[in-house]
Amino acid sequence: MLLAMLSVTPQVIGKTQMENTGLHVAAARDDVEAVARSLAAGASIEQRDETGSTALMVATQENNIRVADMLIRAGADVNAKNRIDDSPYLYAGARGHLEILRLTLVSGADLASTNRYGGTALIPAAERGHVETVRTLIDAGVAVDHVNNLGWTALLEAIILGHGGDSHRQIVDLLLQAGADPNLADHDGVTPLEHASSKGYRAIEQRLLAAGARPAK
Repeated sequence: MLLAMLSVTPQVIGKTQMENTGLHVAAARDDVEAVARSLAAGASIEQRDETGSTALMVATQENNIRVADMLIRAGADVNAKNRIDDSPYLYAGARGHLEILRLTLVSGADLASTNRYGGTALIPAAERGHVETVRTLIDAGVAVDHVNNLGWTALLEAIILGHGGDSHRQIVDLLLQAGADPNLADHDGVTPLEHASSKGYRAIEQRLLAAGARPAK
């Protein structure tokens, strides 16, 4: 019996704990009362499911603000990463889950932490056009010129992967106003201005030029 118990992998143990307490299921359903019961019954607030996610991570993925607030107040780690290097803070920023993001920011969010692409929360937020999220992250102090593993800053990603519409124009404005370097090129030496020009984003081109972008010679 002892040998059988020792042969159980950590992954299986984690899954069993999840099923026994129901904490992750309750978090996914935004069931505050069930989460409270699970914690009172002894469930660890930092226990992981089969994806390596904590209950707070699950609540964040579902944008379940009530449960996220409860778990954070109870001491859940806003920087705990799952197996693909997402944390509640990083995920909330990337997905534009603004209320949960704000909760993480006042509860010890690591502004320098990065996702599996080597990017801060600001970079995917800029890409996806989450204007208020970008504003919030800039105000919190996230570095605007951080370069991810692809060689892209938030400014470059907003242009390369954005649609050039109003939300991305606003984000370009916010980044430039926060001091983003309009001449910081990607790993291939292509600048934000060159990317905007190739995509026909004239309004963004004008913003970059006004901020000091240098046209290619």
